[in-house]
Amino acid sequence: MNDIVEGLAAAFWLIVTADAELIEISLRSLQVTLTALLIAGLIGFPLGAWLAVQRFRYRRATIAVLNALMGLPPVVVGLIVYILLSRSGPFGVFGLLFTPTAMIIAQVIIITPLVASITHQAMRELWAEYHDLLISLHATKWQRIWTLIWDGRRALLTAALAGFGRGIGEVGAIMIVGGNIDNATRVLTTAIALETGRGDFALALGLGFVLIALAIGVSVVTHWLGRTEREGRW
Repeated sequence: MNDIVEGLAAAFWLIVTADAELIEISLRSLQVTLTALLIAGLIGFPLGAWLAVQRFRYRRATIAVLNALMGLPPVVVGLIVYILLSRSGPFGVFGLLFTPTAMIIAQVIIITPLVASITHQAMRELWAEYHDLLISLHATKWQRIWTLIWDGRRALLTAALAGFGRGIGEVGAIMIVGGNIDNATRVLTTAIALETGRGDFALALGLGFVLIALAIGVSVVTHWLGRTEREGRW
């Protein structure tokens, strides 16, 4: 019991004193995940809205595949990206393996289906409501998509939150393609795994508290933005 109390006290002390290693790892985690989330949003938001508006032969199959990709095992994604970026792979010439860029690529692959699927579900309901109006106004396909995205922006925040949570807590793919290299590719989840294995529970707990705080912080901001929109100030 004393060891646990001492570990918690040491973890809080690291946070209060803004330990340099803890700050560095936390900032790198945010950089990787937010960059991946931005790219995933640029792909997933229009894709989800497009699937809600567009009708084509294999639409249902495409949606089914997209939903299935949400459950894609991260370690499999990491393995595929590793093979593609390794020296013998087709993109090995770029030297991206074991860099933050490789970690971002893996997270984009993991996050995008989730963002696109949640977006599609929300946009499908909006499209049912706006269908007749937009058709009567002779809106183009992209005007319809943009209208759905703008009016459904609160739902997109939910999709982004889900994507952030999936990305910031990812460890398998990040470990494979990033290598958990100190001062280069070490992020919160991989550092927690490493420090736990080393027995440095103070740093591991400190990193864990930061990870939890980030998740709660994003939830609070999203809730505040949603409430602001409902009150007409956003």
